[in-house]
Amino acid sequence: MKELRVALFTGNYNHIKDGVSLTLNRLVKFLEEQGIAVLVFGPTIKEPELDHNGRLVPLPSVPIPFSNRGEYRFTLGLSAKAEQELQAFNPNLVHIATPDVGGLRALRWAQKNQVQVVSSYHTHFTSYLKYYGAHAIEFLAWRYLSWFYSSTTQVYVPSQSMIDELMKQGFNTDLRIWARGVNTTLFSPEKRDDEWRRKQGFEKDDIVVTFVSRLVWEKALDTFRHSVQQLSAGNDKVKALVVGDGPAQKELQEMMPEARYTGFLEGEELATAYASSDVFLFPSHTETFGNVTLEAMSSGLPCLVADATGSKSLVVHGENGFLAEPENKADFTQKLLNIISDQDIREHMKSKSRSLALKYDWNEINKKLIGNYREALNAPVPQKDF
Repeated sequence: MKELRVALFTGNYNHIKDGVSLTLNRLVKFLEEQGIAVLVFGPTIKEPELDHNGRLVPLPSVPIPFSNRGEYRFTLGLSAKAEQELQAFNPNLVHIATPDVGGLRALRWAQKNQVQVVSSYHTHFTSYLKYYGAHAIEFLAWRYLSWFYSSTTQVYVPSQSMIDELMKQGFNTDLRIWARGVNTTLFSPEKRDDEWRRKQGFEKDDIVVTFVSRLVWEKALDTFRHSVQQLSAGNDKVKALVVGDGPAQKELQEMMPEARYTGFLEGEELATAYASSDVFLFPSHTETFGNVTLEAMSSGLPCLVADATGSKSLVVHGENGFLAEPENKADFTQKLLNIISDQDIREHMKSKSRSLALKYDWNEINKKLIGNYREALNAPVPQKDF
């Protein structure tokens, strides 16, 4: 069996805490625990938000173009020092997690040096274009993404619904599910805390509807606001809880001052916030998987989510929650009403969410990824096509 030596290229690793960076850090930790050599290449900043796992070789980068999302960065390629580090590390597998310029340079290097290359699809890039005023280039974006990922031997995708979408867009390669996992011990209904609820200003019989994510309008925050405010206007027991921070926070607080805002939470504090809620409402339709939805399920919450890639692979309509039409505020409001107006439905959905979440174990998921890596090592190396 060949020894695995993995060079991982990513646009998100330590400079921001989001689903991609946390997933990749967890992977690197797991690989090293299995005795697999791994070297990470990606952007960084002077004061990173994350104490990262493994060794990180910095890549030159700038804030992502054409957006107000300065916390995200776009790599500009490989510096001479980074290329020297790559040559010295001598990987036999290159894993590209972001198809930016750094990812493109990694692909070229791998093909030039006859090193096997695989990739993973973490962000539903084209769904963000309209928020950046760049909807007109969606066709070109899909052309590039299809070409890029089809130039790699395997592509790891978080959900079957995302695979279906990519196949419609002409992805012609080996698409494999690399699901996301959840710590079901940490995220558990047992973490519910009535005293915590009281400190947040919630009564025991309040119905707390919760949103957890970075606070950016691309997550359909206005649908969350509208749905909860519509129902709370007729039922003062319906309360909103917003967990997270981000550039939209100030504006959202002005529009929804009655909600409780905790800021960014993690670990036990985050687990308590989930379990002490009553409904999880996540209308984002830009997800490839939906880590927060899985955490909410593990915490035993009914989940109302967008009927879109990622989320619809987790929520079984009518069982552990409901699927609503993306951006349809009336549909979200009606389905939220269906949940909050029937305690029996909520109890059934709570139990079903927890049982479904128990199927997602991180160690088993990442063991399967290593198996995919080993299969890739025995496959022909893609030939240079540019």
